[in-house]
Amino acid sequence: MSQRVSSRSSRTSRLRTRAAFMAAGLGATAVLGAGVAVAADTSAAAAPAATTASAVQAQAAAQARAAKAAQAAAAAKAKAKAVAAAKKAAAAAKKAAAAKKAVSWVDPVKKYALSAKFAQAGGMWQSTHSGQDFAVPSGTNVMATHGGTVVKAGGNGAGDGPAYGNAIVIKHGNGTYSQYAHLSRIDVSVGQVVKTGQHIARSGNTGNSSGPHLHFEIRKTPNYGSAIDPVAFLRAKGLKV
Repeated sequence: MSQRVSSRSSRTSRLRTRAAFMAAGLGATAVLGAGVAVAADTSAAAAPAATTASAVQAQAAAQARAAKAAQAAAAAKAKAKAVAAAKKAAAAAKKAAAAKKAVSWVDPVKKYALSAKFAQAGGMWQSTHSGQDFAVPSGTNVMATHGGTVVKAGGNGAGDGPAYGNAIVIKHGNGTYSQYAHLSRIDVSVGQVVKTGQHIARSGNTGNSSGPHLHFEIRKTPNYGSAIDPVAFLRAKGLKV
């Protein structure tokens, strides 16, 4: 009886020990499972956070590129605007200079028709024509083509010969001279200072003339024989002769 009880006690003790080990194992398994679950939840939470951070960085980079592109576009626009303004200013300055240049010289008469030209050959002249003829009615207002001082005025071509009839020669500040011939009336005198466009005479038909007109010359000296092409000269001054 004593041996059977002892054996039963021993078996009971082993069963209890096994149960304790199984319980401990189940507890460890539960704890490990919980840890795995927590880790899984943490990884799952970290993944969207990483994705969000990458998206923010990408957006920031895109915004930086857009801002840089906008700055470049603004700079290009400003440069183009400055170039356009500079061109416009240069054109305006050129136009103003041309207008000023044109105002400083004027045609000797208005409402004219060009007739005999400079260096034209013909029986009317000793060699070739020394000036440009402006066909206008007798009595047309004759103006100083540029400011200067009258150095010749009178009949007999003012000393250049009877072919010119009544004539005037004006010395200009730039070292050139202008001559006006075949006049019907002279309204200035030698030594008189005249302004650009000022009235100096009336056109006519005196001297070697085939009809009413103004004979006009640009000279390098006050005397016959130094004439240059007057139309080319006036056009170079901005006039549309």
